[in-house]
Amino acid sequence: MKLIGAFLRLIRYPNLIFIAFTQLLFFYCIIVPNVYPQGVPFYNDGALFFLLVLSSLFIAAGGYVINDYFDLNIDLVNKPDKLVIEKLIRRRWAIIWHWFFSTGGVVAGFFISFLTRNWVIGFANLGCVILLWFYSTTFKKKLLVGNVIISLLTAWVVMAVFFFMYRRFFIPLPGWAEIVNHDPQTLRRLMRLAFLYSGFAFIISLVREVVKDIEDMEGDEKYGCRTLPIVWGVPAAKIFAAVWLVVLIAMLVIVQLYVLQMGWWWSAIYCILLIILPLLYVLRKLYTAQIPADYHRLSSLIKWIMFAGILSMIFFKFYY
Repeated sequence: MKLIGAFLRLIRYPNLIFIAFTQLLFFYCIIVPNVYPQGVPFYNDGALFFLLVLSSLFIAAGGYVINDYFDLNIDLVNKPDKLVIEKLIRRRWAIIWHWFFSTGGVVAGFFISFLTRNWVIGFANLGCVILLWFYSTTFKKKLLVGNVIISLLTAWVVMAVFFFMYRRFFIPLPGWAEIVNHDPQTLRRLMRLAFLYSGFAFIISLVREVVKDIEDMEGDEKYGCRTLPIVWGVPAAKIFAAVWLVVLIAMLVIVQLYVLQMGWWWSAIYCILLIILPLLYVLRKLYTAQIPADYHRLSSLIKWIMFAGILSMIFFKFYY
């Protein structure tokens, strides 16, 4: 049981649940109500969608494993109590698990691409694996590059579902659910929502990555990392994160103005109370944060705000 628990920590199972939850919400609350008329089943689309989720989980799990594999020395300084590799799982087994998950995710992606004639998924999954490898070995230690890569990969969790269905608007597949909504306005609406949620995921992930870099400065600096707070200093890193927080809050306020015009009162109230106000709180606490524990609490709060933002997809199930 101890080994199983260590393995689950190694692959960051709460994060994997969050990834699956995000893709399930976007598919069932946004894609399905728009693309399939009421009462029309989605047959193989649903089956392949679950394979898409599985491939995303495999690639993410492989990324977490390889990141811990190369971060062993840094983690000995930053979080020795959470160490798994070498302490509970040998490095050799860690690299085997990385290749198992990564290969499985890429193969599943190309299988989906072969059946749907949509090669974006297969090559994007392969690109994600390559990016995660180089992030762990090189880019993580570079100024802002690693932060941007992780933020882009977070945004891709949503965009992957959109591109999974994108091809269905143009090429009907024999034996599949042919009665789907091919209205160009529907495609544009889905594209706007995909970019809205992926943009939210990108910005809030970027802010969290910078906050985590401030928290982990001690170990990062010891092993030659060139993260934002190390190169520019903590005050500059705080300003960088604060600017993106202001951009995100402004974006969400503008969205709520449109939402209120459509009469989505409960959605607006939800966003204000559980997303915008907590973001303002993070902005205020970021200014006063001093010690690693302060930044750790901020990082955890940002993760909950991200969860609240993704959960807002449920409203589209009721309003559309």
